[in-house]
Amino acid sequence: MTVTVRFAPSPTGKLHVGNIRAALMNWLFAKREGGVFLLRMDDTDQDRSEAAYEEAIKTDLAWLGLTHDRFERQSARFADYDAAADDLKKRGLLYPCYETAEELERKRRLQRARGAPPVYDRAALELSEADRAALEAEGRRPHWRYKLSGAPATWTDLIRGPASVDTKSVSDPVLIREDGAYLYTLPSVVDDIAFGITHIVRGEDHVTNTGVQIEIFRALGAEPPAFAHHSLLVGADGEALSKRIGSLGVERFREEGLEPMAVLSLMAKIGTSDPVEPRASAEALAADFDFAKIGRAPARFAIKDLQGLNAKLLHETPFAAVADRLAAMGAGPDAGLDPEAFWLAVRGNLERISDVSLWRRVVLGPVEPAVDDAAFLDDALQLFPEGPLDTETWGAWTGAVKAKTGAKGRALFMPLRKALTGEQRGPDMAALLPLIGPERAKARLSGETA
Repeated sequence: MTVTVRFAPSPTGKLHVGNIRAALMNWLFAKREGGVFLLRMDDTDQDRSEAAYEEAIKTDLAWLGLTHDRFERQSARFADYDAAADDLKKRGLLYPCYETAEELERKRRLQRARGAPPVYDRAALELSEADRAALEAEGRRPHWRYKLSGAPATWTDLIRGPASVDTKSVSDPVLIREDGAYLYTLPSVVDDIAFGITHIVRGEDHVTNTGVQIEIFRALGAEPPAFAHHSLLVGADGEALSKRIGSLGVERFREEGLEPMAVLSLMAKIGTSDPVEPRASAEALAADFDFAKIGRAPARFAIKDLQGLNAKLLHETPFAAVADRLAAMGAGPDAGLDPEAFWLAVRGNLERISDVSLWRRVVLGPVEPAVDDAAFLDDALQLFPEGPLDTETWGAWTGAVKAKTGAKGRALFMPLRKALTGEQRGPDMAALLPLIGPERAKARLSGETA
C-alpha cells in the first residue's frame, strides 16, 4: 500500500499557522513513508472561492518547500458528487428537509429549554409526497441531510488512540444546501475514495465529522482510511489564535524576512516530545516525524519563538546555503568582499537575513565614526599595523594600544568599535577588521566618514 495523504485548503483565504501545521504533518508523514502528498483545492463554494487565493496558497506552499506530488480541484468533479448523491438518495440515506434556518433555531431553543440535546428531530422523514409538493409550491427548496445509523462510529486514532462518536448524539448532517451547493462532507469522502487516500491527518475539531464520514465511506462501498487528529494551536497565553490569525499568515512571515525552515522547524516540533530546534531541511524533519511524539494538549504558538528560532537558524547556516542570496544583496565578490569570511563574521548577529545589509554597510561604508576621545583614537591610529590584516591583527593591535594608553576592557575596546563601525555592538572585531580593510579603518580612526 502506498501511503497517500492530502492537504485540502479552501481558496477562500490565505494560509495561516494552523493551515501550515496541518499541511506539514501530512507532508512529513508522506515523505517519511515514501508516499504521495496530494494538494486538493476544496473550491465547491463557487461564490467565495477565488483564483487569487488558490495562487497564493500554491505560492506559500512552494516557499515553504512543501511540494505536492498530485494536484486536484473539486470544482472539476461535480459529476462525481452528483452520482454519489443520487445513489444515497435512491437508498433513502440522503433525504430532503424544508425547515428554514429560523425554524431550526427555534427547535434547538425548545430542546435546550427541555434539557434535551439540540439534535435534528428528523421531522422531514414524516413528510408525505403531498407535503413536500405543497412546501415546494410555497417556494421552498430542500436541503439534504444524511441519515445516520445511530450506532457508534469507532476507530483507532493514530494520535488520540481509541476514538468513538455516538451518532445518536449528532444531528443528521446537511450535505447539500437548498441552493444545490455541496458542503464539505460528501465531496471530501468521494474524493478520498477516488484518489486512494490512505490516511487523513487533520485537526481535532474534525473528530465529530470523522464519525459522520466513516458512515458515508461505508455507505459508498469503501473502507475508511486511517485517521490522525492533532491538537489545535493556541497563543502563548493559552487563548485561541482565531482573533489574531490574520497576522500569522505565511505571506506575512515571508514579507517580514523569516526563513521558511524556521517556520517549518517550529511548526513541526511544537506540541511534540521533541525539542524545538532549527533543522536544515524539511527532509530532516520528515526523518524525525512520528505520530507517537505528538501530544494531545493544545500546542502553544508565540511569534517571539519563531523569531528566536529564525535567528538561531541563521547563526548555524553554512555559507554555501546563502552564497547566492548574499551576492544578490551586494555582499559578494563583486562588492570587493570575501563573501564567506563576511558571512561567518556576521551571521551570529543576524535576526533576519535582511540584517546583512547593515553589516555590509559597516564593512564597505560609508560609516560615520563615533568619536568620543580623539586623542585616544590618534594613539590607536599611530599604532595601527602595516601590511595585510588578518584575524590575529585585532588582538595584536589592541594589545599595543593598551600598553601605550593604559586603557583596558570596555574603555579599550568600545571606542575602537564605535570608531570603526559606528555601532556599539556587533560581530567579533577580530573577524570584522580584516573585512573593513586598512584604508577604511585608518580613515575612520581619523574621524572621516568612510
